[in-house]
Amino acid sequence: MSVFEHFRKEEYAFVEQALEWKDSVETKFERKLTDFLDPREQDILSSVVGKDETVYLSFWGGSEGCERKRGLLYPFYEEVSDEDFDLCLFEITYPVKFVTLEHPDVLGSLTGLGLKRGKYGDIVKGDGLFQCVVAEEIALYIEMNLQQIGKATVQTERVSFEKMLPIEETWEEVNTTVSSFRLDKMVAEMYRLSRSKALPYIEKGRVRVNWRTIDRPAFTLQPGDYVSVRGQGRRKLMEATGQTKKERFKIKYGIKKDS
Repeated sequence: MSVFEHFRKEEYAFVEQALEWKDSVETKFERKLTDFLDPREQDILSSVVGKDETVYLSFWGGSEGCERKRGLLYPFYEEVSDEDFDLCLFEITYPVKFVTLEHPDVLGSLTGLGLKRGKYGDIVKGDGLFQCVVAEEIALYIEMNLQQIGKATVQTERVSFEKMLPIEETWEEVNTTVSSFRLDKMVAEMYRLSRSKALPYIEKGRVRVNWRTIDRPAFTLQPGDYVSVRGQGRRKLMEATGQTKKERFKIKYGIKKDS
């Protein structure tokens, strides 16, 4: 059985990349540090590496609760520490009395600097500040160039990871049944909506599956998929465990709770 049979066609490119990383570590006995990966990419990489006896895999994004993390593939005889992930934590302060900034504002400014999303991780909001985890190789560039977010002048400072704001990721698990794994029916079930109310979210591009916008109601979900509806939070299809006597599918999904 080919490893590709476990994934969608649109994921094949990343699967191929993961296989190349693994093969490189196996043959050259050299470490491979990835860019920041979203949780779906982390799941795929973990599946590709599996329980390999020669290649080990670790993830780190600054704290245990971080969503986006860098992956490190390394030979079985080596040991790794947090420092091996080459991360830097920035604290971004702004005149909170005069301007309001939100997560998308920071994301937009980093994108505006020409930075790929894989070069920075979680962005965390605090009281009058934001913290952002970035790859060490772009830290100096951010220090020199991130001076404004929206209309606000900001101060950007490197800080120790000991000062990182706490992030806690918890999921509430729900067991239920569905008649189909179609996206419209799954969104309706997971967000407690009627199918007629779920459809506009999908058709207007407000639904993302594994961090990609999906506007096709007939798109089929698979266990391991992450789903988000703009403004409504995130869900994850964790398991499909068979069918009932009435031929409905038994599933378990998670509701991401705010930290």
